[in-house]
Amino acid sequence: MSSIRQVQITFDCAEPERVARFWCEVLGYVAPPPPAGFPTWEAYELSRPPQDQGAWFACSDPSGAGPRLYFQRVPEGKVAKNRVHLDVRVGTGLVGAERLATLQAECARLIALGAVCVQVLTADEDNESCIVMQDVEGNEFCLD
Repeated sequence: MSSIRQVQITFDCAEPERVARFWCEVLGYVAPPPPAGFPTWEAYELSRPPQDQGAWFACSDPSGAGPRLYFQRVPEGKVAKNRVHLDVRVGTGLVGAERLATLQAECARLIALGAVCVQVLTADEDNESCIVMQDVEGNEFCLD
């Protein structure tokens, strides 16, 4: 019996580096250093065949606690709701007006980065409040 110790979350997208850099800002993640022998990612990309340039990008949690995020270019656009989405936990432990104010402040920060607010879901007896958003390519995620 094996034990999985690491998880990578993969995003299909049109512009991998753009989407990766958005998520770096959202989560405080960092891009790895460029491959050995290249001073920058741009230099690395320019060394690749034109059809392979910009085909992928990755980022990771600098603390090592969170999963690696991998972004790969695909030819088709997004056409339906995500089957899997990220929940960005910003209101953990807060309740009422303080929780809502924290969610709204984070929503405003992410909108400035290019996210779109889709829907604010208010608390009921089964669920906490959350804000449904989309990243820079329309992938849904929740602030909760």
